[in-house]
Amino acid sequence: MRKLSLVVLAFAVLWFVWYLVGDRLTPYTSGARVRAFVVPIVPQVSGYVTKVNVVNNNVVKAQDLLVEINQEPYKIAVEKAQADLELAGQETGAQSAGIDSAEARLVEAKAKLANAEAQGKRTFDLEKDGFATGRRADSARAQIAEAKARVTKSEADLQAATSTAGQQGSKSARLRSARSALGNAKLNLEYTLLHAPSNGAVTDLQIDEGSYAKAGQPLMTFISFENIWLEAYFKENNLGRMKIGDEVELSFDIAPGRVVKGKVESFGFGASSGKQAQAGDLPTVENASGWLRDPQRFPVLISIDGYRDGKVGKLGVRANSQASAIVYTGDNGFWNALGRLWIRAVSYLSYAY
Repeated sequence: MRKLSLVVLAFAVLWFVWYLVGDRLTPYTSGARVRAFVVPIVPQVSGYVTKVNVVNNNVVKAQDLLVEINQEPYKIAVEKAQADLELAGQETGAQSAGIDSAEARLVEAKAKLANAEAQGKRTFDLEKDGFATGRRADSARAQIAEAKARVTKSEADLQAATSTAGQQGSKSARLRSARSALGNAKLNLEYTLLHAPSNGAVTDLQIDEGSYAKAGQPLMTFISFENIWLEAYFKENNLGRMKIGDEVELSFDIAPGRVVKGKVESFGFGASSGKQAQAGDLPTVENASGWLRDPQRFPVLISIDGYRDGKVGKLGVRANSQASAIVYTGDNGFWNALGRLWIRAVSYLSYAY
């Protein structure tokens, strides 16, 4: 019993030393999960579903057609917008012609005024010299006044035509509004076709042909394969020697007996400490203290070899799959060797759970 106790004690001491040193040179965590971008597929227009090209848990490629919403109302809206644009063009053309006509009448009125003033000047000179009667001079004055009135009226007509038409040509407010309406109608027509945003898989499909799709309400969930990574939660005292680019070995619960390579990509800069006090509440005081208090954990993002650029590896990992991770913080031969033995032992133990 004495020898056995000494062996157990020696083993415990070695284990404790490995735990202390390994926590810094080869930090390990069993709290890791596979992460991916999870995107709700949400229609931007409403209507009855006429076609569903996928079933639950389908793997799809980028831009594959997932769902088609009834296009007829939106095609009609596009045709109406095109007709409105044509009418706006015709109205703008007519208004431009009216402006041109008003400008021509103003030029004519100014020319007649200039002529009347020239004729009147000669008549007034003759009147001073006694060669023209006062009646003829009065007639000349009346003609000048009438010509001025025509100029004033022509200017008012031109201003009215210009105000009615607004900006001319392609800058016409009526044309701009019609073009905007047509663009919006075409965009809504495009929105009736829902495509896969990237390579990935469809899950939680909630509709079938004949269902009513409401704008803003998710129809299914899309899991992107473009970027799959591991989020590992390490204790604070694990992070001291870690750096971006460190080698990582991973063991997934879904693939017992296999160890996969990875690399440290980034570190989380914060973690929640629990429920925050609201305004008017008293702060919650944590009672844990001393050397054996629960450690705070922070997320470390790890890239997984074979899961880059939309290429899904053969492990079959899924979003939120569990894993264990060990990080090699440097060229520490002995401790790295122990770490490699440990992660492989863990990978085989996952056969049991």
